[in-house]
Amino acid sequence: MDHRFDATERFAAGAQFIAGSLRSGSSGRTQAVVDPATGETVYSYELAGTADVDAAVQAAQRAFVEWGGATPGERSDTLHRFAAALAEDAADLAAAESLNCGKPIKLSEEFDVPGSIDNAAFFAGAARHLEGKAAGEYSADHTSVIRREPIGVIGSIAPWNYPLQMAAWKVLPAIAAGNTIVLKPAEITPFTSLLFAQAARRAGLPDGVLNIISGAGRDAGEHLVGHRSVAMTSFTGSTGVGKRVAEIATGTVKRLHLELGGKAPFVVFDDADLEAAVHGAVAGALINTGQDCTAATRAYVQRPLYDAFVSGVADLMATVRLGDPFDPSTDLGPLISHAQRDRVAGFVDRARDYATVVTGGEAPQGELAKGAYYRPTLIAGAAQDSEIVQSEIFGPVLVVLPFDSDDEGIALANDTPYGLAASAWSRDVYRTGRATREINAGCVWVNDHIPIISEMPHGGAKASGFGKDMSAYSFEEYTQVKHVMYDNTAVARKDWHRTIFGDRP
Repeated sequence: MDHRFDATERFAAGAQFIAGSLRSGSSGRTQAVVDPATGETVYSYELAGTADVDAAVQAAQRAFVEWGGATPGERSDTLHRFAAALAEDAADLAAAESLNCGKPIKLSEEFDVPGSIDNAAFFAGAARHLEGKAAGEYSADHTSVIRREPIGVIGSIAPWNYPLQMAAWKVLPAIAAGNTIVLKPAEITPFTSLLFAQAARRAGLPDGVLNIISGAGRDAGEHLVGHRSVAMTSFTGSTGVGKRVAEIATGTVKRLHLELGGKAPFVVFDDADLEAAVHGAVAGALINTGQDCTAATRAYVQRPLYDAFVSGVADLMATVRLGDPFDPSTDLGPLISHAQRDRVAGFVDRARDYATVVTGGEAPQGELAKGAYYRPTLIAGAAQDSEIVQSEIFGPVLVVLPFDSDDEGIALANDTPYGLAASAWSRDVYRTGRATREINAGCVWVNDHIPIISEMPHGGAKASGFGKDMSAYSFEEYTQVKHVMYDNTAVARKDWHRTIFGDRP
């Protein structure tokens, strides 16, 4: 694979994709895209301004007339071609994602890209299964029908941690349901969203159905969320920014879907397979350098296994290989930026005052010092109410705490504002059954942590937001339900009219 994905050549016309073509932004401000593994600028472009957002929304409005009226079969055929086009572009997508985000190439090639292709294939089939309740006489004199219809123009905002997958999760259910969309990726990670849109056009998606606006959140993002012609906003990002999105969206009373922060608990009961739990914790904590809202961040280990778990995780973390994202042997890449690396380091450094850094807790020296790298970090001895336990860090940091009773373990798991994901580790089906019922999260894994599949929903509770990505459940976000009621009597003067005027006929 060509390690040097040439974004300057591929996106020479600009980083905005409106009505089927690339163009430059009109904000008058330039954005540098930096390779987080080296600190080098690999692309610069003109950010989108409000005029670009308006143009994209207008293009989506025009396209909705045709696309919203297409049959499920027609939309399905286009999405099947889209999945095939993405498969053809797999190498470019992986290279662009690793260059832009610093992901190890094995993660891009084996997780991000195939997962996104599979999402497209899933929604190609799901597009033909948009059904309402069958017709029936729920009133003796009427037949009722439920229609499930597209909403209109969707304005979506995606984060920087999984740019390709987030584009897929936002775009695919929306367009499968007949909507059109304007997607704003994070301005620092536009590459794979633009490749995604180009593949869609090549597959025959009509111009204007999918538009990409690469702009800053306070300008392009807020204008998109508040746009009166946008019928729904879908946002993935931090809980703090999600609150701001919700405030703006209420101004035009639009549909809102929020997938926000997480602080996933990893609950290990004393009969768990210790080796499996140790391996699962390291993988679950370090995926995407910990920049994953479902990453394992809080390990609660029942006291008989606690010391062995801490020792095992520390030993395994020490074997994780940091390096060039394009080296197939690299396990852990850099964080998205030096600013994010410093933010993570700040959490760890403050925790030294009240907890123990068992391993890690530092940036590597030497050649890797140029990048935004940070070593896998395990912290023990923190209190439940401490910052390191309660706040989302978004880095390769796992904090471990002991518990005694099952009641305590489940209570601690629920004791944060978040409720996105969790896992429970035990050989006892009744213990894990209780955990899946009582842990308040949108997803609870049993004896594993992280796997996702297109057929099942992703989304949280509490401060982690509401609404579902992926699966057929996502159509509930991107369709509106309409009740149609037919009179079956052909009688001009109905019996119920007497409640308004006159007497019973």
